[in-house]
Amino acid sequence: MENPKFIIRQAEESDVTSLAVLMNTLGYTMTVEEMAERFSNILLQPNYQTLVACYTNEVKGMIGASYHYFYEQNGIYVRVTALVTLPTYRRIGIGKALLEAVESWTKKIGATCILLNCGNREERKAAHDFYGARGFEKKSIGYIKKL
Repeated sequence: MENPKFIIRQAEESDVTSLAVLMNTLGYTMTVEEMAERFSNILLQPNYQTLVACYTNEVKGMIGASYHYFYEQNGIYVRVTALVTLPTYRRIGIGKALLEAVESWTKKIGATCILLNCGNREERKAAHDFYGARGFEKKSIGYIKKL
């Protein structure tokens, strides 16, 4: 997907530093080395998709998604596990284009819906509004138990 301002493409191992910066922007503290290990494992998974948005040939945003099989019905769904744009590049359409690219992939693989979680913290309010404007509905409460 192309835009006069940016290009959406598959993430590559050479993007690891940018991916680490983006994930840190989301509040997930990690080193480039940790991201490199995670991303090399993700690349081995055929049901994963990682896309980046490049603006002036530099990565400014990313989306990570994977598809899964339903237990409760026939078919597959896509789960967005990460979507982030660098703060100074927000509101120019990068997040929307990344989400549209995953929506296109979702349709291509025959999945019937996209799920995502977004924290309930105040700093995520803009993200909640963004998802709502893109047709996502609030449907559940998420839980986590760290072991």
